[in-house]
Amino acid sequence: MGERALPVDEVAELARRAHAGQVDKAGRPYAEHLAAVAARVRARGGDDAQICAAWLHDSVEDGVLSEQWLVEAALPQRTKDIVLALTRRPGEDLADYAARIRRTPGALLVKEADLAHNADPVRLAALNESTRDRLGRKYARMRELLGL
Repeated sequence: MGERALPVDEVAELARRAHAGQVDKAGRPYAEHLAAVAARVRARGGDDAQICAAWLHDSVEDGVLSEQWLVEAALPQRTKDIVLALTRRPGEDLADYAARIRRTPGALLVKEADLAHNADPVRLAALNESTRDRLGRKYARMRELLGL
């Protein structure tokens, strides 16, 4: 355990570089979403492992970093566990995904911050009505499955 873990600011920069050029559904730089989720995790009392996981929460799922990279990265095991818990697998049942998040220590806070930012009315207002409605239902269902 004597291995040096990357500090939060280095993880944030790594995540920004990994997601460079990626945009959200409203066309905004994806790093803005990552920064907002990390800030929400911090504001809700999350520790450095959770804040790092917030920065990396979509990196494996989006394919910008590999699972192998994550396993080998100089990060706390707790950060790695949270990121993997938040990585939805192709074809994975939503209830199974939610159950994995609930049973992984620290993951629920990060997912809650992610959902809160995704459902932010300002972000949703930039989308067309059908996308806004679809995503609103999706986020509500996920909150329900997570017990939020």
